[in-house]
Amino acid sequence: MMDGLVTLIGGGGFVGRYAAQAVMRTGVRVRVVQRDPRQAFFLKPLGALGQVQFVAADITKPDTIRLALQGSTAVVNLAGTFGAGMTSVQAEGAGTVARAATLAGAQTLVHLSAIGADSASPSLYGRSKGLGEEAVREAFPSATILRPSTVFGGEDQFVNRFARMIQVAPVVPVLRAGTRFQPVYAGDVGAAIGAAVADPRRFGSQLFELGGPDVMTMAELLHWIAGAIGRTPRFLELPDGVGAMMARLPGGPITRDQWLMLQRDSVVSDGAEGLAALGITPTPLAAVAPQWLVRYRRMGRFGRQTETMA
Repeated sequence: MMDGLVTLIGGGGFVGRYAAQAVMRTGVRVRVVQRDPRQAFFLKPLGALGQVQFVAADITKPDTIRLALQGSTAVVNLAGTFGAGMTSVQAEGAGTVARAATLAGAQTLVHLSAIGADSASPSLYGRSKGLGEEAVREAFPSATILRPSTVFGGEDQFVNRFARMIQVAPVVPVLRAGTRFQPVYAGDVGAAIGAAVADPRRFGSQLFELGGPDVMTMAELLHWIAGAIGRTPRFLELPDGVGAMMARLPGGPITRDQWLMLQRDSVVSDGAEGLAALGITPTPLAAVAPQWLVRYRRMGRFGRQTETMA
């Protein structure tokens, strides 16, 4: 598909930037779609001259998406949110993209979902992701669906959020200490998207669950982050009753929907196809996270690493 046009919806986002680079390396033309294209302009120097185009569109406005997808050989939907628009973006918006991709004559559609996607999920996030998958399958049956676990990377809002908390708090509350995660590197998710776009005959009509090489409980993850940044706070594991109460508080540290999401592990299902099936070796958290977590250490790059980093 060296002469193709790959349209990335949300290509300037956290995962999108990694997906864009993976796709650009194949030599295809890339169209990056954002509500505000200026947010993605940092991608321009990463491609060849004239390789990257930027278009304004909104996944909640079908007419703009139909225009943005015209002429696309492949479409990648990376749009997602944890905010109030989960249904309009992740459920209705996913269907909008799939129908527009069909109308545009695209040969390939790659849809980024999430482990835990389930139209019967008690959490709105999981439910909207599940409904989105159903809408994609209905409108574009040959789509490739990718379900990552929690995604980490230098720009993430998961590992960095906990690192900031551990950096400043002498006591760190731990909710759902036993909930398990299988953190997956954003670069590996981007590579998975690139592989699915490059070989739709092999990977089309399939679902892949993407997880890293390590399964960690919430408590284990927080202790690992603390060791990585050289901090020794006291960790206080809170009972579920307290966590549920905190989730009901307006402006609290966790929303009701986030609390519901924590009731389920975010790990690759037994027997599910994953990164290996896409030809990708998963990257451990410990292999890349210290490169950016260093900013949370007391003396930054000049601080002495602890034995927990071994």
